[in-house]
Amino acid sequence: MKNVDMTIEGSILTIRVDLAKEFGESKSGKSITVASTEGNVSVPEHEDIKIGLNIYRKK
Repeated sequence: MKNVDMTIEGSILTIRVDLAKEFGESKSGKSITVASTEGNVSVPEHEDIKIGLNIYRKK
């Protein structure tokens, strides 16, 4: 994962992303990647629950 931190408190999933970071152009070249799970990943402590996250901004 790039710039994604997930934590669980009880039944609440919290996702933290630093919006000041950048990881270069997307594969299409149309946007700048800010954060990504780079595909579907399991939620911590809940292997049967998956999340796929992409955060980007336009160039």
